[in-house]
Amino acid sequence: MTTSLNALEALATTRAIRRYTDEPVAPDDLATMTFAATRAPTGSNRQNYRLLVLTEGPRAAKAKALLGDVARANWAAKQDNDGYRTGSGADPTSPKARMAASMQRYVDNFEKIPLVVLPCIRRRHDSLIDGASIYPACQNLLIAARALGYGGVLTGWHGPISDELHELLDIPADVDIAATITIGRPAGNHGPVRRRPLTELVSVDAWDETAAWVVDPPGTAYTQAGPPKTS
Repeated sequence: MTTSLNALEALATTRAIRRYTDEPVAPDDLATMTFAATRAPTGSNRQNYRLLVLTEGPRAAKAKALLGDVARANWAAKQDNDGYRTGSGADPTSPKARMAASMQRYVDNFEKIPLVVLPCIRRRHDSLIDGASIYPACQNLLIAARALGYGGVLTGWHGPISDELHELLDIPADVDIAATITIGRPAGNHGPVRRRPLTELVSVDAWDETAAWVVDPPGTAYTQAGPPKTS
């Protein structure tokens, strides 16, 4: 599938997509996405990772079922812990409630997601250093999916069932699952991502120092979520 997206446009519009149609990911598109992912840099160019792709095989179905169960359990706990059922979360028209509804649909239909990718990395250092050699590939995968008209989201749902996934999928003991990425054809639309203003996220020459060029492009939309502002 061809696209007219340039690199900067893809970066600015690769938003978290959690609603998918039932359309499978075409093998040619999957090859293009994974090739783009493997072009990402790694420490010493070792590429000591693997992208474990779950499509429609019997073990993939079992893995998706495990992930679906833990996703639903974790989301239910988060709803209670973070107050998604009270305050503005109780107003179905509020952004918080709409986000909660989207998440509920996502976890309820996890087993139907066309494609799940488990980026795995062979353990060598600490989690921060090892992460630097796998998460660039994850971002490349998501941007490539966006360029081909798909959408995806990176989650950590695998955490509580890592041991079960290792056994089911024959993952070596010295290999860690770094993320759970879901991908499919969006049931909604892509659009500009919402983030905090550039002035809150970029310092120049020293902490909390700025410069005249630290400005967002015209029309930038901002998120209301995230950590409190600090000085």
